[in-house]
Amino acid sequence: MNAAIARLWVALVDATARWPTRARTRLGALIGDLLWLVVRRRRHIAEANLCACFPHMPAAERSALTRRLFRRVARGVLDYGLLWNGSREQIRDFVRVEGLAYLLDRSQPLILLAPHFLGLDAGGIRIATEYKAVSIYARQSNRVWDARLQQGRARFNEPVLIARRGADLRTALRAMRGGLPFYYLPDMDNGGLNSIFVPFFGEPAATLPMVSRLARTLGARVVMTVTEQTDDGYVLHVEPPWQDFPGASVEADTLRMNREIERWVLRMPDQYLWTHRRFKTRPPGAAPIY
Repeated sequence: MNAAIARLWVALVDATARWPTRARTRLGALIGDLLWLVVRRRRHIAEANLCACFPHMPAAERSALTRRLFRRVARGVLDYGLLWNGSREQIRDFVRVEGLAYLLDRSQPLILLAPHFLGLDAGGIRIATEYKAVSIYARQSNRVWDARLQQGRARFNEPVLIARRGADLRTALRAMRGGLPFYYLPDMDNGGLNSIFVPFFGEPAATLPMVSRLARTLGARVVMTVTEQTDDGYVLHVEPPWQDFPGASVEADTLRMNREIERWVLRMPDQYLWTHRRFKTRPPGAAPIY
């Protein structure tokens, strides 16, 4: 996406900020269908991920699920208009919270585990309306789009946003020791360095064991925070803190984390971002997925 196209996207997103959610949903379906046809590389990645995770799923079902995902992603992009421009009260109405008490209990260091569902930013911005937090994010290759995303994420309570590439994790540790919750995205393939291979739907996935190590180092509680796209907005699901965590080993803890993500994927499979290369890094001798 070049700068000119990015500016057009930003203009479209801002223009739909006051539209009813139903109207953005209809436009998102049209845009999503077009992207599903045109953006073949991402469609291939999504279907390859589904094939690896659900090998018995019929090809037609995988294709239909991927198409629904593209529609939801397109609507999610349009929803940035409200998230970037709406008032604190409008965002709180648009992104409801189930389990707010767990979000507000900061008696110990807190890790808000936020897997890559398409409502990820909606949940993050909603949390920012409550308090300041720290998060690590991936820079977008397009500077125009990246700048607008960061501007939207930083609207409330001045969150500490750390770029993933070249990130100094000591900044996150200092922020957590200073009392800030950590909104952490755990399910990206960051290469073999510092990662361990843990099954994700039975397929070995390079996974950073950061959640286990932070819990052990800081005595942090882990709370699952999954944001679901609904017909009229979003719901940020905040679950009770994990019990008996950390457990017997870093490997066991990381496996548990992946199992918890799997549980939510099965609940809403067309909202998980299958378009990212979750299995980019492979164990020695394993066949490539993509």
